[in-house]
Amino acid sequence: MLAARAAFMTEPKARGGVMDPLRELLATDQRQALEFFFLGLQDVSEPTVDRRELLYNASLLAHYAQVSTQADAAWPSPADLSMVFDHFVSDTTLLHDGLMMETAGAQCLLLAGFFEDQMRGRYSIRWYAELGASFFSRAAVQESSPNKARLLDTIGRRFEPWRQCHARLSRELRNQPYVLNAARPPTSVS
Repeated sequence: MLAARAAFMTEPKARGGVMDPLRELLATDQRQALEFFFLGLQDVSEPTVDRRELLYNASLLAHYAQVSTQADAAWPSPADLSMVFDHFVSDTTLLHDGLMMETAGAQCLLLAGFFEDQMRGRYSIRWYAELGASFFSRAAVQESSPNKARLLDTIGRRFEPWRQCHARLSRELRNQPYVLNAARPPTSVS
């Protein structure tokens, strides 16, 4: 156990104390998550992609990457598309709530896009993509800020291309080998 713990310890940092590289690797703040998804989406998008749309989509992925499906937040990350259906389609009282329609669209984009491969066997991705686009369109109509209304409308109209970008990013990330290079524990010399 001590050797395993020592494998993840490094020399004390200038700030004082010992830093655990695995903890440092896994501890991601909101800015790091946003940058990660921004750069990832930028890599799988056309060079002419609109920066506001790119930032919005990156912030969506970063947000849900940091919110658990079991979070105590008002709207935790959905576990699957049936949760989206139950919360936003079955309950018609939310159809006139712009923030809820934006949340519904974002959840459709996340699950039908980034998690497309996991959802495809059980759900109609095309149907949820159309539903997500309509959620964004409803949110745009109810948005008081003209700039945000235009952005939400654009995301709604371009839902399918963005969904495909999310899916490409997800596949690329799954195919990348990640190796944790931890410091090796000292070996005894005989």
